[in-house]
Amino acid sequence: MTSYLDDLFGLTGRSAVVTGGSSGIGREIALALGRAGARVTVVARRPEPIAQVVAELRRSGVEAGAVTADLADRAAVRTALTEIISRYGEPDILVNSAAVNLRPPLDELTEDVWDLTLSANLTSPFLLGQAFGPAMARRGWGRIINIVSQQAFRAYGNSGAYGAAKAGLVGLTRSQAEAWSPHGVCCNAIAPGVVHTPLTEPVFADPTKVAAHAARTMIGRNGLPADFAGCAVFLASAASQAVTGQTLFVDGGYSAT
Repeated sequence: MTSYLDDLFGLTGRSAVVTGGSSGIGREIALALGRAGARVTVVARRPEPIAQVVAELRRSGVEAGAVTADLADRAAVRTALTEIISRYGEPDILVNSAAVNLRPPLDELTEDVWDLTLSANLTSPFLLGQAFGPAMARRGWGRIINIVSQQAFRAYGNSGAYGAAKAGLVGLTRSQAEAWSPHGVCCNAIAPGVVHTPLTEPVFADPTKVAAHAARTMIGRNGLPADFAGCAVFLASAASQAVTGQTLFVDGGYSAT
């Protein structure tokens, strides 16, 4: 039984890059992929949280490394790509979880906020995918997992640039699947519900909003970063070999109500 599950879901021998892996959903995904057997490179902006995640991975016996980069900056993305490849090699698995979540009312949305949000949430996953997707295809195996949002599908809470960027990332996921899945690269998105992370602190500071969002779910609670461990391992593993171009809603039924 153990061998069967290892063959189906195990990631031994695989390597993963997780952006935004220093906190929230990205952190839980990085830990899960590592514990499933993958070598993990965490990419994020702040060195101290990255070091904490890498240390936790290594305590679990995982081979782990770190690259510090501001992924909203194209030049920094290219520098990070060079560092990832030179230090850790080309990954088999790419998880794009890094994001900027600035959501002013649309009539207050400035060009600067628009540009920053699109750069971090859409352009960075595009550049990383362009760097690693074709190489995965040449090797005949790969996985790309993009973390999107409910706001890619519905407007609420001043969706603005954030919703537009995440909707674009859903479209990019389908384009990546169309291009590379014939060569063994499955490309999918995960759409969280309302999850308590550093990005959503403003929402969770309002108990009334927290309760309203929880009541809308079918499981009676808002999301937790740990909810994403299992689905990420599934999408990164051999178990998902016929799943591509899809968006998996991990939201406790929030999107079904």
